[in-house]
Amino acid sequence: QVQLVESGGGLVQPGGSLRLSCAASGSLPGIETMGWYRQAPGKGRELVATTSSRGTTDYADSVKGRFTILREDAGNRVSLQMNSLKPEDTAVYYCNAKKGSVLGTTNYWGPGTQVTVSS
Repeated sequence: QVQLVESGGGLVQPGGSLRLSCAASGSLPGIETMGWYRQAPGKGRELVATTSSRGTTDYADSVKGRFTILREDAGNRVSLQMNSLKPEDTAVYYCNAKKGSVLGTTNYWGPGTQVTVSS
């Protein structure tokens, strides 16, 4: 099992910045990818950014150039630096970890943290 805990959400004005952090604990060996997803009211959950154990990153087109994902603490923590925030970035942000095994890939999720961009 992998436990994920997010922190750093809150209310910010358009154009502002926030940094989200996610700490992983539990059975960490085998985690291949960590990342962030978000879900806005009335919408489905969507990928924001991911980073793999090989160091590759992937971003949603809507956040490229504004958001940066960092994997830290020997891979046990992943952060999301969000700059130039827009009202459409308002959502609950979820940390995700994908762990591989002989049985396949298991997704683990944090409880989520609210990000609100509003003046």
